[in-house]
Parts: sequence; C-alpha cells; structure tokens
Amino acid sequence: MHFPADAPFVSRPASNLMAGALALAVHVAFVLLLVFGVSWQTQPPAPVMVDVWEALPPPSATVKPSRPPRPAPVVAPKPVKATPARQPVAKEPPPPRDPDIALEKKKADTERRKNLQALQAAEEKARADAAHAQAEAARKTQEKQLAEQKKRELLRQMEEEDLTRRMADEAAASEARHARLAEAQARQAEAVAAGKRQAAVAGVVAQYRDLISAKVRGNTRLPANLDGNPVVRCLVKLLPTGEVQSVRVTQSSGNAAYDDAVVRAIEKSSPLPLPSDREARAVFVPELSFVHRLKE
Repeated sequence: MHFPADAPFVSRPASNLMAGALALAVHVAFVLLLVFGVSWQTQPPAPVMVDVWEALPPPSATVKPSRPPRPAPVVAPKPVKATPARQPVAKEPPPPRDPDIALEKKKADTERRKNLQALQAAEEKARADAAHAQAEAARKTQEKQLAEQKKRELLRQMEEEDLTRRMADEAAASEARHARLAEAQARQAEAVAAGKRQAAVAGVVAQYRDLISAKVRGNTRLPANLDGNPVVRCLVKLLPTGEVQSVRVTQSSGNAAYDDAVVRAIEKSSPLPLPSDREARAVFVPELSFVHRLKE
C-alpha cells in the first residue's frame, strides 16, 4: 500500500504485532549467531601500536582565541512525519581490549634498567671493595716490608755495634797484652840489666877484695912457728877515701899473734884501694868485712 508523503501515518494493531514478532525473531537469530560465531571462530586480536610520550608536546607559540559561535537561527519545527518501523541492525560485538603492550614494555624496560643499575652498582661496589682490599693488602705488605727493613737495619746496627765493641775489646786486650809483654820485657830487661849490673858489681867487688887482700898480705909480718891455715875475720871501718879508721876482730883464728899481725897489716895498708863505682864502693864503705887466710 502506498501513502502520500504528506499524509499522516496511522498504524494498525495487526501491523504492530507482526513487526514486534519479526523484531523478536531477528534479535533471537542475532544472539544465536553471535554466540555460535564467537565460539566457532576465535581470531587473535590485531596488535595495537601505541606511541608513548615521556612528556606532553609543548603548546603552540600563539593560540588565537576562537570566536564565540554564532547563534543558530531559530527554525520553526517541522511536522513529524510518520516513518515506517525499521528493522534493528545487528551490531558486531567490540573486540576484546588488548593489554597495553607499550605500558608493559615501558614497565619491563624500567625494571630492566633498575636491575641493570643495581647490577652496575653491585659491580662498582665489588670493584671498590676489591680495590680497597688490594690497597689494604698493599699497605699491610708495605708496613711488613718496612718493619722487616727496620728490623734488618736494627740487627745490622746491633751487629756493627757488637763488632765495634768486640774490636775495641780485642784492641784493648791486645794493648793490655802488649803492655804486659812490654812490662815483662822491661822487667826482664831490668832483671837482666840488674843481673849484669850485679855481676859487674860483684866482679868489681871481687877484684878490689883481691887488691885489698894482696896489699894487706904484703904488709903482714907473720909470727914464727904457725901451723895449719888459720883464718881471722875483721871488721874494718873505712872513709870514702879508703883510709882505715879502726879494725876489730870479729872471728879469731885461735892464734892471738896471728890475729894481731893481721890487724897491724890492715892499719899499715891504709888507705885501701876502693872502686870508683858507687854500688861497688858501697860494699866497702863504711864497713868492710875482711877475711884473711894464711894460705889461699
């Protein structure tokens, strides 16, 4: 049935029922198609590319203020036209929303960057600890070497001082030995010289005793009828010049005439010969022990 365009539309009850039933059938068919179509054919969602900005782009240098819109002209309402009922169009369901890959990637990059920074910090700390340990070991090694060098220097100094002390002790001992040896040699030389001197003095004394005995014997007038070999000992006091001051018999021969003859011979022999040597003269002056034998 055709109606003119400006004619009013008048619906009928039978037409509304048919339209409702048809719409209901279409909706049921669409729901069944949607359920079975989605369950039979599952296609992976298409990837979505999203650009992530760290910061918003700067605004434009100049923004011209927009003019306020002009008021729309007032139009008189048109009469409502009756339109035929349209059948509902089945809409496709929206595709399932994919996860935000860019945000996940950014989060993964941030986590990876944090892990990398933590790893780098750990490596730097490990290197710093190793360098510190190496420096500490080097410092301890240097201190140990310095201590050993100081110990060696101290030992060397002690050895040098000990060697110097030993050398000084040896020098002092050698000097003492030389001094003792020189002293012994001097004493020995003195003893030898004294011995020689005593021998020389003894020789001079013996020589002058013989001279005195010979002079006295030459002036002795022996008495007659003497038997044996009588010996008389006299103590004669002399001056340094050899002159006889007195004669005294200290040991008689047992023959008074012989004793008197010897005393007179000593007095007659004055002055007696004396040595010029002082030590030899001291044996004769001031007293001389004179022994006279009849027979030599």
